[in-house]
Amino acid sequence: MSEIRVLIVDDHPAVRRGLRTFLELAGDLTVTGEAADGPTALELAEQTEPDVVLLDMVLPGMDGVEVLHELRRRGLPAKALVVTSFTDRARLVPAVRAGARGYLSKDVDPNALVAAVRSVHAGHLLLEPEVAATLLGAPSDVPSLTARERDVLALIAEGRSNREIARALVVAEKTVKTHVSSILMKLGLADRTQAALHAVRTGLVPDDHQ
Repeated sequence: MSEIRVLIVDDHPAVRRGLRTFLELAGDLTVTGEAADGPTALELAEQTEPDVVLLDMVLPGMDGVEVLHELRRRGLPAKALVVTSFTDRARLVPAVRAGARGYLSKDVDPNALVAAVRSVHAGHLLLEPEVAATLLGAPSDVPSLTARERDVLALIAEGRSNREIARALVVAEKTVKTHVSSILMKLGLADRTQAALHAVRTGLVPDDHQ
């Protein structure tokens, strides 16, 4: 697994320390620097060339949305994953429109945070279910999955691999991979385990599929 370089941007030292600890324990993630404000974040983004920026929305000097706009204006390739306490629509929509590739609450599980960094680095759009629902203006328990995606999700909940799902549905394994990526994006989840748990918890898949 290749190294993923991460820049942490948050005005609270304790939060930065916690994020650094979680990330560095992952093995494949390297923290290139820490910034407590927007201008410093942009300076470090240019100097250290991170792959992913963990970005708080409320910062001194510039807010998170301004930082996102400036990252894009300067042509910096880093993908931004917003980590914040604020999940109201008024803050979500501008952040995503400004280029945020993911949006997580600060109380996210450490393992899920690491998975989210990897997912965003891989090019996926990552939103928590509640955040996605707020952004779309829809209930979080009614995701727009197609019938085939629900079939794939049911088999994921059974613990089956992509190859096994392909055999069960009589489709190519590449097609299954496409469905899995779509499911994770629509549900705002980082990996298959989260998808399986979410499926059972929300009633998308009954308990007897586990």
